[in-house]
Amino acid sequence: MDAKYNLILRYEENFARSVALGLWIKKPISPWHYLLPGMFIFDYLRRSAMVKNYSAAFLFPRKLALDLSLRAMEGVEEKELMLQEARERIKEWLASYKLYAAEIEARHMEQINILMEHYIKLLKADGDEYILLVKNTYKDRNNYENFIDRISAAENYIDLAIAHHLQNREEIKRRLEAERKQVGELRQKEMHKIFPDRF
Repeated sequence: MDAKYNLILRYEENFARSVALGLWIKKPISPWHYLLPGMFIFDYLRRSAMVKNYSAAFLFPRKLALDLSLRAMEGVEEKELMLQEARERIKEWLASYKLYAAEIEARHMEQINILMEHYIKLLKADGDEYILLVKNTYKDRNNYENFIDRISAAENYIDLAIAHHLQNREEIKRRLEAERKQVGELRQKEMHKIFPDRF
């Protein structure tokens, strides 16, 4: 079970980094990059910090859901108590970003529930690679696509709740839209890699 947990966690960490790097690479390059000596070093350091911070934020609800899934598999705790703990941790996490609102918390809990269902299936599946866990869990592209649609919809609702909470913060809204696009592109590539039968 620990080996599967580590496979799933490593996949989620790599996915978070890929999203962050993709967002950074697509940013327009300033003319200062070409004019100032050593600007690439500053850019590299800034990019490293951004990737680390973004990855940690992107990963938080996913790791929380994965940890709860492992505990659920052990069967020694009631699910309602675990979900209450998750709700409290989400609340504290959102407050640390000054983003707490009841609607955002509720949307994150929907995400947690979908992810827990997904992770429990993966933890029960046969396989010593992440791709095998997914293949053995979902069997075909349609089933996996259904999960991707559900989790993507939950994440879109989170973004809408955040945008509503922030109201006129246009820059944040643009970042959220860019993130959704990047996540969608990466998931499509992943789906083609795991279930290429439609192409």
